[in-house]
Amino acid sequence: MNTKSRTTVNKQKARSKRKSSGVGRGAPPWPTLALFLLPAFLLYTVFMIWPLVQSLIFSTFEFSGLSRGAFVGMNNFRELFTRFPLNEQLPRAFLHNIYFFLGTMLIQNTMGLLFAKLLYGARFGKRFFQTVYTMPYLISALVVGYLWSLMLNPLFGPINQTLKAVGLDALARPWLGDPATALPAIILVNAWQWVGFPMLLFSAGLAGISDDIREAARIDGASAWQMFSRIELPLLTPVIGIVTVLTFIGNFNAFGIVWALGGVGGEPAGSTDVLGLVFYRTAFRGGVDAFGLASALAVLMFIFIFGVSTFTLGRFRRLEENLT
Repeated sequence: MNTKSRTTVNKQKARSKRKSSGVGRGAPPWPTLALFLLPAFLLYTVFMIWPLVQSLIFSTFEFSGLSRGAFVGMNNFRELFTRFPLNEQLPRAFLHNIYFFLGTMLIQNTMGLLFAKLLYGARFGKRFFQTVYTMPYLISALVVGYLWSLMLNPLFGPINQTLKAVGLDALARPWLGDPATALPAIILVNAWQWVGFPMLLFSAGLAGISDDIREAARIDGASAWQMFSRIELPLLTPVIGIVTVLTFIGNFNAFGIVWALGGVGGEPAGSTDVLGLVFYRTAFRGGVDAFGLASALAVLMFIFIFGVSTFTLGRFRRLEENLT
């Protein structure tokens, strides 16, 4: 090896050592990292951790208006299941939240996966349709609710007008005024608004699958369906887990779209009542001792959502490990 070659090799080794040690890359020291992370940490503490701690404290005290009274321990939690009308509203609202989640999972996430798959193989208009599908969830839930309340209006709404125009008068109905169709209609509206979010996540997951894997499957004679069901879908397991958990959290915290279309009472006849509406009514219309009861409900909702989300993520991680 001549002198020039040895010099080149030595330079490459020195460069490798600098990269491995972080020297020469301008790696910021820990105080600098902490300085940049501090604002986000403070915001998270002020708007997430502190309200959670306060809710936990409030749930163990009685209230008279905004004045905190005596310590009552678990009494507020007991009142949620024994005091009328909460003892009737909570089980009904909880079931509606389950229906809301299952309906959204079936429609929103299935359609999101379908759109992601179709757009992944598209040669033209991919960015345009991605923009179109994601625009609705950037709009306020109140605006979406108002627009869809006009579309679903039984007198002049375009949906009923279209059904009548094509001879399907029997299908025209007061969609938001019928207890049998109010909640399904809101589920469809919610799925329409948020379908772009899982579509983006699934698109990113599909893009992350190596083309070498697909090429090997094609060489082995795999059909398009076999490619999707036996290769792409299993490799999307981490994304499916994240989408499932985010959908669960969002639907069990649902408030805006349900309030916009069904009102604060979950009309008609409580058929669209969900836990978010029960919490709102309890906190702001529940009487002088409402804050303690509402805080107890918030704590129970957090424990349930956190527990199910953690369990679901763990299950999906184990499933992913088994696949690999």
